[in-house]
Amino acid sequence: MIFDRRLLRARCARAAALGPSTFLIDRVTEDIADRLAAVRRRFDRALDLDAPTVAVRRVLAESGKVGSILAVTADAEALPFRVASFDLIVSALALQFVNDLPGALIQIRRALRPDGLFLAALLGGDTLTELRQSFAVAESEIEQGLSPRVAPFADLRDLGGLLQRAGFALPVTDVDRLTVRYASPLALMHDLRRMGAANVLIERSRRPLRRETLARMIEVYESRFADADRRIRATFEIVWLSGWAPHESQQKPLRPGSAQRRLADALNAKEISAGEKAGR
Repeated sequence: MIFDRRLLRARCARAAALGPSTFLIDRVTEDIADRLAAVRRRFDRALDLDAPTVAVRRVLAESGKVGSILAVTADAEALPFRVASFDLIVSALALQFVNDLPGALIQIRRALRPDGLFLAALLGGDTLTELRQSFAVAESEIEQGLSPRVAPFADLRDLGGLLQRAGFALPVTDVDRLTVRYASPLALMHDLRRMGAANVLIERSRRPLRRETLARMIEVYESRFADADRRIRATFEIVWLSGWAPHESQQKPLRPGSAQRRLADALNAKEISAGEKAGR
């Protein structure tokens, strides 16, 4: 158990009341539209899984490739859907706060009909690396110890393996790195609250943040991660996942030894046996 899911819901509700910051979900939604445009098929029934705004369902509706759309706020660790319920499942910036991500991916794959598509964007491991490093320096100097403040987001290589373990066919992962500039670290932290992305780690410190620690964090951040105009940088790494529920019509790798032509013949090269040395 890494994330306090109840606190996460409360933080998202607070963000909505404050007036949410939507630039990140808007960026992801634009990419979803582009990725769906490259898929040459229609999806009769789609699921918008726990998107923080209506932007995803609007893109699905405008794509012309989706019939009915169900948008739900559901716990991805306990999806309330029958097996083979959807042709398309889209998740935008929700799965990074799931405690049992392998289990969630398995449930998503089961909820897809054969040859159904799963498309997701979640925050990756380099997200907010500047804030993480600055807090680490400040706490080690002021409080002689570190407390968890920035979530340990998943690594791209690990996520590719999880898709395969969950039983997806034709799994694909890629990453989009976005650098956002702010007037100050405090402006960044305010924006994170308006995203519902403030600290929801179960192991977070329950003590109020000391003024000395906050001041030192700001000093470190501005000294290490500011541009010439004194605006600071914040990295958001967006990891994209896609995979298909298995179906007999999908492409499959050839069996070892099934090739009809030798590679040496295709390259017009001489084949050298394992015990023979190549000439110089």
